Amino acid sequence: MQTRNELEQLREYTIVVADTGDIDEIARVRPAEATTNPSLILKVARLDKYRAIIEQAKRQASAAEERADRVLVGFGARILEHIPGRVSTEVDARASFDVPQTVKRARRIIALYESLGFDRSRVLIKIAATWEGCEACRILQAEGINCNLTLIFALAQAEASAQAGATLISPFVGRIYDWFKAAEGSCWDENANSGAKDPGVQSVTEIFRRLKGARSRTRIMGASFRNKGEILALAGCDLLTIAPKFMDELKDSFSPLPRALDPGAVPETDPISISEAQFRYRMNCSEVATVKLAEGIRSFAADTERLEGMLL
Repeated sequence: MQTRNELEQLREYTIVVADTGDIDEIARVRPAEATTNPSLILKVARLDKYRAIIEQAKRQASAAEERADRVLVGFGARILEHIPGRVSTEVDARASFDVPQTVKRARRIIALYESLGFDRSRVLIKIAATWEGCEACRILQAEGINCNLTLIFALAQAEASAQAGATLISPFVGRIYDWFKAAEGSCWDENANSGAKDPGVQSVTEIFRRLKGARSRTRIMGASFRNKGEILALAGCDLLTIAPKFMDELKDSFSPLPRALDPGAVPETDPISISEAQFRYRMNCSEVATVKLAEGIRSFAADTERLEGMLL
């Protein structure tokens, strides 16, 4: 009889990261690390219990962009008080195609954390995995600023991120699942597209095998889950960022949880080498990656603008 719950078993293979900006939830579920994005921060910034973070940002800066960065860092700093590892904080998505601006905003975010007494090793700067985002990552990593390349929907993005030396990448499972389900419409068969057959799970598995086969040091963190089955099918991925509600589901189940991904079982492959032209062509050939990357950038940019509106 299995005496450990699924969450405990998952932690044997995978670093469990909380996918939320709610400090109270992070304190409750006690993850190793945490990741945020503008949408998550906007959601919790509207709650009265976190009003002090908003008011402090308004007092400390006059420009909307700097106020927004201070809010992101304010939540990140509070989160770091409850976790032993790192927090991911996202650069303004409106800079996704602007290398100098991405680098500038990343440096400011790190400087704000350091001014609060947190070492930069405890912060991951999240950047959209555009070609320009990867180029900014290359610059930042050389300065000792660790990056989490996000909004990854295609192998080309993962390869470009790894080539740039990203500490971490976040391929999105659920948003790929959403795209294929919408594309199939009434023909969608949930049973035939679940678990290891889930298109989002298959994308992350392909990325895992490619990067591990190339012996890349870039770590892989599956993100954006729609159901517990997707999480179980990726047990063994370096990290998984999971919403608290799914952590609770895992905690309540005591079924055996076998390892699905094992880097030791991946045969060695060719080193990663991808040019800008190859990256752009391969992205152009992937409709799901083209659509979901653009949609993700627009969504995060819109929520950043809403957050700035709260800070006027």
